[in-house]
Amino acid sequence: MDTLACVSPCHSVTFAVTTDYRTQFVDLTERLQDLVEHSGLQTGILNVQSLHTTTAVVVNEHEPLLLADFCDRLEQFAPSSVPYRHDDHATRIVNVTPGERTNGFAHCRALVMPPSVCLNVVQGALRLGRWQRVFLVELDGPQSRSVSVLLLGEGVRA
Repeated sequence: MDTLACVSPCHSVTFAVTTDYRTQFVDLTERLQDLVEHSGLQTGILNVQSLHTTTAVVVNEHEPLLLADFCDRLEQFAPSSVPYRHDDHATRIVNVTPGERTNGFAHCRALVMPPSVCLNVVQGALRLGRWQRVFLVELDGPQSRSVSVLLLGEGVRA
């Protein structure tokens, strides 16, 4: 695991998440709690960040109908079936790579969702409300994704 030089003790780790669907909510809560326990963090913050432009990190309830409703709203907001200028390689000249995915819809969806969340850690545990869970939101899957976590505070072991 990587360690950074910080004013307060800190611990950094990056891990992979493999998604199975075009739009998917992946619950990271238990994995993040395990990282808190492994790091020794007692009081401080955990920042979790996606390293991609077509994913997001959110906190909400893990209720299947809610998540399905939100997927429907994302499709209404930025439909996958309409053309996007981002996908027109005849006119787009910035950040174009060979074999690039047609994913303008996913970039538009990601613009209204946060790429990271910062969470409190109290007494060695994530401080979440009764129904709160932490999700990586896949907007252009299936793919392998990277998630970066920084733990900062009292009790952190390198």
